[in-house]
Amino acid sequence: MAEAHSATPEVANIISLLHELFKENSFVEFLHHNENAFFSGLIIIALAVFARFAARHRAMMPGKWQNFVEMVLESLDNITHGVLGHHGRAFTPFIGTLFIYIFMLNICGIVPGLKAPSSSLNTTVGLAITVFFYVQYTGIRRNGIGGYFFHLLGNPKDITGYCFIPLMFPLHVVEEFIKPMSLSLRLYGNMFGEDSLIGVFVSLGIVALSFLGKTPVGLPFQIPFMLLAIITSVIQALVFSMLSTIYIMSMLPHEEEHH
Repeated sequence: MAEAHSATPEVANIISLLHELFKENSFVEFLHHNENAFFSGLIIIALAVFARFAARHRAMMPGKWQNFVEMVLESLDNITHGVLGHHGRAFTPFIGTLFIYIFMLNICGIVPGLKAPSSSLNTTVGLAITVFFYVQYTGIRRNGIGGYFFHLLGNPKDITGYCFIPLMFPLHVVEEFIKPMSLSLRLYGNMFGEDSLIGVFVSLGIVALSFLGKTPVGLPFQIPFMLLAIITSVIQALVFSMLSTIYIMSMLPHEEEHH
């Protein structure tokens, strides 16, 4: 899917500035067309380095940073455990990583010089496809291949249930494909709208000082929306992670759904 560079107002990032300065440079042009992948990769590297650093500096008497990391991980574990019951801990690494990664993708939109890769449909579709395959893998691993297809048939238990198989099977198959579409469009729409709103108010701030001549800065009209973006970044990461948890729960055998 080609990267989209529309006329929608967008706050400049380090790559877009480099592109303005070195338009003829093929490497800068390459980065410009793949800036969402670049920033996504940058976040992955930063998280990996931070996780490595945190793991190597664990202490029996934790400091502030270790306390903070442990608090975040414990909260994510509690959320997953609360939805999936005592089997939830097995899914905490996936759900926790998903939440932290999406939050970082979102929050980059308000860091000067960076960009929120989650405002790109390419990024959100990639995340949703990952969840889709993980959910299907979980369904096959926990139920077996026969149980997995039995689930898609609607888990019929009596003659009425078997009569509804021709209706339930296509509905369940379509439902499985709609889930990643819903996940990706929800996250993309919210983050794209948020970034566009901030871009519009940055432009208005610059226009407000236009009587001073050509200036790269303006009045900070965007500050309230950047503060709001911190909250929405957490909420959108939480919504994506919680829905993924619910999709996993729907694939678990019935006796594993309850704690």
